[in-house]
Amino acid sequence: MNFIGVYEMKRQLIERLNEGPVICAEGFLFEIEKRGYLSAGEFVPMVSLEHPEALENLHKDFQHAGSDVVEAFTYNAHREKMRVIGKEDLLEPLNRAALKIAKKVADNPIGGGEANLMAGNISNSNIWEQGNKETHAEVERMFSEMVEWSVDEGADLLVGETFYYAEEAYMALDIIQKAGLPSVITIAPMAENVMRDGVSIMDVCKELEQRGADVVGMNCFRGPDTMMPYLRELRKVLKCHMAALPLPFRTTEANPTFFNLPDDNGCSCPAPHGRTFPTALDPLYCNRYEIHAFAKESFELGINYLGVCCGATPMHIREVAEATGLKVPASKYRENMSNHFMYGNNERTAEHMQEYGDKA
Repeated sequence: MNFIGVYEMKRQLIERLNEGPVICAEGFLFEIEKRGYLSAGEFVPMVSLEHPEALENLHKDFQHAGSDVVEAFTYNAHREKMRVIGKEDLLEPLNRAALKIAKKVADNPIGGGEANLMAGNISNSNIWEQGNKETHAEVERMFSEMVEWSVDEGADLLVGETFYYAEEAYMALDIIQKAGLPSVITIAPMAENVMRDGVSIMDVCKELEQRGADVVGMNCFRGPDTMMPYLRELRKVLKCHMAALPLPFRTTEANPTFFNLPDDNGCSCPAPHGRTFPTALDPLYCNRYEIHAFAKESFELGINYLGVCCGATPMHIREVAEATGLKVPASKYRENMSNHFMYGNNERTAEHMQEYGDKA
């Protein structure tokens, strides 16, 4: 029998984007922390070494919900962060383990069919300092080794995400391009609504496009309401494919990112550190309909690379997928209120229970 390799059979990123939506789940930090496999605040993804089965199951859950891209969980798995926690010796094993797990899930899609894409990941270093060439050289070394490991482990594309310095985003793109893989570069401006090195959101995205990024857009830090206005304007000027991956939190004009988002819901037990970020954001979640509406508008704008970042659950990813018209394995289990014991309209629903619904 003549077997054709999975790599030859599956469509690559640009072909898929040219044909329709590509759904990507990312921002696994919050979800894996809630499952008990990661420390909030520290946010280092040791799970790939300590509980690989938990990470594999997480990827499968997002795959079931409609994610076409299995993004390796290497966010914050760079050399500097590993130095902070005193585990630099585990840097390469951690990265390779995360990539292998993502590759395994991507190559075995639920229900068979076309394999998913596996993405390597580099992101904000948090040591980049404007005008400091030493930090720039260190970031270049960190990004280069992570990209090398991603290529070695069979990544189909490389994601550079959550950049709030324009120059760091440009460096990430340059390193990805040298690897010869498709690039997705997304920025995450802070509350000043400008990159920290003074470049406007519009200008950094235009520059990324001019430098040859395959996909340009925004991710993280902002919820739908404070990301969408920029996406509308960017879509008017960018000709390349665009990405939109917001947080599932209700950020506002007064507080455009989730770092200083207040809880005005009368919380009786605030976080001991005095902020809602990162462990007391629960009352500020968007509901599924808000995420659906964001994804629908984004898709109608012509943005085909869609997902949700930190705080994403499989439910959110299903909403994104369905907002583009896709039916995914998890669609089988979407809400069906018609059979609810009190709010349903099934002929077997007791009338006295229906009448009680507004009093319950």
